[in-house]
Amino acid sequence: MDTDDLGLFGPGSVTWKVHDEPILIVAGLRSLYLQALHPRAMAGVAQNSNYRTDAWGRLVRTATYVGTTIYGTTAEAEAAGRRLRARHARLRARDPFTGEEFRIDDPDLLRWVHVTEIESFLSTARRAGLALTDAEVDGYYTEQRRSAALVGLDPTEVPGTAAEVADYYRRIQGDLRMTREAAETALFLTAPPVPWKLSRPLRLGLSLGPPRWAYFGVAGLAMALLPAWARRLYGGLGLPTTALSADLSARALRLALAAVPRRYREGPLQQAAKARVARHAAA
Repeated sequence: MDTDDLGLFGPGSVTWKVHDEPILIVAGLRSLYLQALHPRAMAGVAQNSNYRTDAWGRLVRTATYVGTTIYGTTAEAEAAGRRLRARHARLRARDPFTGEEFRIDDPDLLRWVHVTEIESFLSTARRAGLALTDAEVDGYYTEQRRSAALVGLDPTEVPGTAAEVADYYRRIQGDLRMTREAAETALFLTAPPVPWKLSRPLRLGLSLGPPRWAYFGVAGLAMALLPAWARRLYGGLGLPTTALSADLSARALRLALAAVPRRYREGPLQQAAKARVARHAAA
């Protein structure tokens, strides 16, 4: 393995600029709220995942995969993609309305998950205050076609600009529903089981306090940052004032996170990538 390989994107990419933002922890949750509105995508998760019994483990594995594709070497990113494709190829689920069996790696489902994820990353970062030009926005979507290829999608069939993403959302809204599984998943995402170490105070008769309330705040912000049409599907009003309040909250959280020393808010994959960049520049 080339230890100085800068990966699929590198320090000059819009992708690294966007993913340097710690506010993206909110974006990840936002994308899950969005994905739950697709009945087949939700059925695929519910019928093949242990997310209810291992919510935090699944979150860590997902974050590790995304971090590897963004900051890992090219070989590491491609290996992660191969493992994911192999796992998806074995899985099947049944349509909750028709009973038809379908593959989890159906391109339409993979495309939905990909678009909701990258649009959530970009939208959350921008609304929190990250300044990006229109060209950089399109550049991010174009760059992320490389990530789409890793999961088995044809990059040419994945939205590669802001206009194409907006058009994709317009076309797919007719397929989205607020199903019982979507409602149950949204509730679970909003109030997941607390990791054991944080739940110990409860068992000792004490209040959980800050960790639980902090998570509620993140979950509420993720929901508020959804597109207006998605908030309406969840029963919200989708008012402009909701969006403005969400933007202000996101900006405040971004400022708070910026005050945290980098050694605490940068994961090992990002730190390793920056070390490779430094070696590459020295060479």
